[in-house]
Amino acid sequence: MNHTVGRRAVLAAPLFVSLLLSGCVAERPTTSRKIDPSNATVGVSMPTKYLERWSRDGGNLDRLLKEAGFSTSLQYADNKPDMQFSQIQNMINQGVDVLVIAPIDGTMLAPVVDLAAEKGIPTVAYDRLIEATEGIGYYVSFDNRTVGSYQGQYLVDTLEPDPQKPKNVELFGGSPDDPNAAQFFGGAWDVLAEHFESGAFTSPSGKVPASPEGWKQIGILGWDSAQAQSEMQTRLNSFYADGTELHAVLSPNDSLALGIAQALDARGYKVGDNWPLLTGQDADKANVMSIIAGKQSMTVFKDTRKLGERAFTMVDQIIKGADVEVSEGKEYNNGKKDVPTYLLDPAVVTKDTYKEILVDSEYYTEADLGL
Repeated sequence: MNHTVGRRAVLAAPLFVSLLLSGCVAERPTTSRKIDPSNATVGVSMPTKYLERWSRDGGNLDRLLKEAGFSTSLQYADNKPDMQFSQIQNMINQGVDVLVIAPIDGTMLAPVVDLAAEKGIPTVAYDRLIEATEGIGYYVSFDNRTVGSYQGQYLVDTLEPDPQKPKNVELFGGSPDDPNAAQFFGGAWDVLAEHFESGAFTSPSGKVPASPEGWKQIGILGWDSAQAQSEMQTRLNSFYADGTELHAVLSPNDSLALGIAQALDARGYKVGDNWPLLTGQDADKANVMSIIAGKQSMTVFKDTRKLGERAFTMVDQIIKGADVEVSEGKEYNNGKKDVPTYLLDPAVVTKDTYKEILVDSEYYTEADLGL
């Protein structure tokens, strides 16, 4: 259930208050200045345009804002936190009225978001939470812990864990500087932990965190496909060269899954023979084609059209001084405050469901997928 966040309550109210008060409202930052909707400029900061997901997101949000009559400043930061910091600082100096930021590093941007708040510029964190700042106004994302739980549950449902018949499962984590990566692994580990503890799942490489908080030891910085490929090659050469069977690989997103699949290809794994289960997230085109080919088993689809539409709606409500709709009881604490949040639901895509979820919804055409 969603409710609105308006002007007359306190943004930093504790989470338990929002849970107790159905339909409660929280005020926009008191430093927010009045915005002229007919002359508003929105700064949009995205991590990189070289990953399909972020290029698509940035372009979609930019289009929605321009169609509504707002000016935009869309910047991509080449996955460099320092560059993103400077770009946002420049947007502030140029006088944007609202910021929408998908952070590369969730903690590094706190000072520049605080600066925006001091100048009365509201900030919406897009998909990834900006941490350690009271300056953030809102957060819009998917339920990222659910993303991980879907990946873990897929492996459990498919492998049917049995301590008498242990299955070999290799685990990968996302980028250590991405706050969402902890949620992805945490959700997966909620499902998988008991099966590793029982011995039904094991990892010959030994790369299994002792606790959910230890996930960074298996993280791949920058969600880099090449690094994931190299890491998978190392594990295959070191722990599977003797013919030990690999049953599954937990990959938290599609870019890592591509690299992992390339390592499996290079090692001679064959679909229909010894190819392991492989998870992912984002439904990138190359990965959906990999699913169709039988290499990737599933991906968690976060319909970024809906994410962009919700971010646009939030910005539109902020600019027009209206109440901002958020999800009831879903505030995320960023270490400084409970941030009013709107969460969307992801979906699981497999070879059996990709047409219904992706083609029928016109996210992709059959031609896009080589069909």
